[in-house]
Amino acid sequence: MKRILILNGPNLNLLGTRQPEVYGTTTLKDIEAMCAKKAAALEIEVECRQSNHEGVLIDWIHAARGTFDGIIINAGAYTHTSIAIMDAVTSVEIPTLELHLSDIHAREEFRHTSYIGKVAFDAIMGHGAAGYPMAINRMIKELEAK
Repeated sequence: MKRILILNGPNLNLLGTRQPEVYGTTTLKDIEAMCAKKAAALEIEVECRQSNHEGVLIDWIHAARGTFDGIIINAGAYTHTSIAIMDAVTSVEIPTLELHLSDIHAREEFRHTSYIGKVAFDAIMGHGAAGYPMAINRMIKELEAK
């Protein structure tokens, strides 16, 4: 059975109340339920985790080696700043998909740079919470192609 780790970065624990005009009103708990439902339909396993701490995200990426077949990561603001997360993704050699609720290229200029995008095989952004099931589908397609 395929196993996918879904990582959510800083401030995503506030989804549903944080800037709903940008991120929508769906909570992280709702998104995790959507992911579980999608995984059940595809007969795969997903594990969702969230941290506001860069080092914790890096530790989870490292620990995924040999345990998960793929990583989907919404690194939040770390997308634009964390070379360390980029290096962790590169180091574990696990197919990684970048995910964002909003389209980072349609937002402030400082958000246009994505260090995760430099090492991820693809990115899904701008679809709100619906992007999560889309990301699972895309990850499965990538894993089946290998």
